Amino acid sequence: MSEFEFVKSSYSGGDAGQECVEVARNIPRVVVVRDSKDADGPMIRVSPSAWTSFAISAGRSRV
Repeated sequence: MSEFEFVKSSYSGGDAGQECVEVARNIPRVVVVRDSKDADGPMIRVSPSAWTSFAISAGRSRV
């Protein structure tokens, strides 16, 4: 999808085969998440408020 400008998570590893997440926030009213190893694969679309809630919660629970 060319309209989304994905940015790889700063927590993603640089080696091939590692878990990598990309997020696009350039379209109003939607945040899109995908697996960087499968750029043509499925994407998750959520509202900005849902993304913010997720990011806050994920930041609290370090694995």
